[in-house]
Amino acid sequence: MKFNLFFYTALCIFSFACNSRSPKTEIEIKTESGSIVAELYPDKAPVTCENFLKYIRNNKLEGSKFYRVVRMDNQPKNDVKIEVIQGGLGFEVEESPYPPIQHETTKETGVLHEDGTLSMARAEPGTASSEFFICIGDQPELDFGGKRNPDGQGFAAFGKVTKGMDIVKKIQIQPDEGQMLIDPVKILSIKILE
Repeated sequence: MKFNLFFYTALCIFSFACNSRSPKTEIEIKTESGSIVAELYPDKAPVTCENFLKYIRNNKLEGSKFYRVVRMDNQPKNDVKIEVIQGGLGFEVEESPYPPIQHETTKETGVLHEDGTLSMARAEPGTASSEFFICIGDQPELDFGGKRNPDGQGFAAFGKVTKGMDIVKKIQIQPDEGQMLIDPVKILSIKILE
C-alpha cells in the first residue's frame, strides 16, 4: 500500500513538472508578401523576448518593414557570408522608442542561429533595440564565438519561424541595391497569438 502511494505521488509530481513548462509565445508577422508565424523563447532569452514583445504590445513597430536582404551573391566584401532578411523601424529612424537592451549571447541562452531563427540586429553588444532578422539556413557564424562580428559575441537569438519560411525566402530574393531592398516589404501588423 505504501509503495503504491509513493508511486502515485511520484507520478503526480512528474506529470505536474512536465505540464508546467513556460507557455509558448507565438507571434504572427503579416507582410504584404504573406504571413510569418514564429515561436519566441522567453524562458531562454527573457530580456530579448520581453523587449520584442514590448514593441508589439505598444504598437511601436507600426510602419515597420523588411528592408535588408543578405544573400551569398550580395556581400562581396565579407569573408564570412550569411543569409538573412532584416526588418524593423529601419536605419533612418533617429531614435528607437525604447533604450537598447542587455546582450544575451547564444552561449547564455542556448538558442542558436539555425534556419528560421529570429535574432536581434546590433552594432556593439548592448545596442540592440528594434531591428531584428530571420536566418535562412543555419548561420553558426552569428552565434557566440562566430566570426561574422569581430567582437565574437554573436547576436541575440530569441525565437524561430514555425510557418512561412516560404515568405521569408520570397522576401530574400527581391531586388536590392547594396543589400537594401529597392522596394522594402511593408509589415502590415505584428501580433501575439492567443
